[in-house]
Amino acid sequence: MTQRSVLVVLFDGVQSLDVTGPVEVFAGASHFPGAGYELRTASLDGAPVRTSSGLTLVPDGGLADAEPPHTLLVPGGEGTRTPDPVLVGWLRDHAAHAERLVSVCTGALLLAAAGLLDGHRVTTHWTVCEQLARSYPAVEVDPDPIFVRDGRLATSAGVTAGIDLALALVEEDHGRDIALTVARHLVVFLRRPGNQAQFSAQLTAQTARREPLREVQHWITEHPGDDLSVEALATRARLSPRHFARAFQAETGLTPGRYVDRVRLEHARRLLEDTTDGVTGISRACGYGTPEAMRRAFIKALGTAPAEYRRRFRTQPAIG
Repeated sequence: MTQRSVLVVLFDGVQSLDVTGPVEVFAGASHFPGAGYELRTASLDGAPVRTSSGLTLVPDGGLADAEPPHTLLVPGGEGTRTPDPVLVGWLRDHAAHAERLVSVCTGALLLAAAGLLDGHRVTTHWTVCEQLARSYPAVEVDPDPIFVRDGRLATSAGVTAGIDLALALVEEDHGRDIALTVARHLVVFLRRPGNQAQFSAQLTAQTARREPLREVQHWITEHPGDDLSVEALATRARLSPRHFARAFQAETGLTPGRYVDRVRLEHARRLLEDTTDGVTGISRACGYGTPEAMRRAFIKALGTAPAEYRRRFRTQPAIG
């Protein structure tokens, strides 16, 4: 039986879901023969900690007594905003002994303070990406993906992204079938790839204040295969193309073209994941026109072609 030890670091102000989400994933995988994880939680002195939501977590022991784990997991939470120097020192001295180093959400701030992210590509919760990049210029911060793997280091974005990362690690350790079964048990998606953006197009963009522009946003989302040129959208908003383009960007933070690109990409990904529609039909339904145009959009945004994306993340056998 291949059993990997996982040590989860606890501290006052930790985000409870950053802890329990990955722990539930690893615990779920441990129900399968040959896929065990030895889970242990530890605080600096072994004392209970109070989470950012007010829950109390009782650790298994103190960090000083913890054996070097296979996977060291550092969650995030309000307690990372002013890192405890003793905890940072412990991470600096002991993280190198773990075969795999993982952070969830703002746990990346603790790893960065310990100098463990220098020279690595990482991500964290979108609200602190700029802070992380500014405070630690030796760290390459990518604000877009929900998780990033860089050698033995794995970092994830906010809260539920820790579950996605934990599922990816289970798949890496024990195969897709076990990871998929755990995901189904937890009623979450296994198929969210690490390079999936932290926000959908609708969430990335602000909602327009003016009704005509809000209506256009909804129209784009519901009709990705239609003519979504600036001229066509401006007509729908009863504005001149120039006025529409300026107003749309001012109120949403994105140009109309950029917003359309993101909506079409999201729609194409959902069809590739959830349907057996052929690539040619999907490219037309999403407004790309041709499979080649859709392939170029996927390569540019995701670094993978539609066929490969479907092979990796489809939920049922696909055709075409």
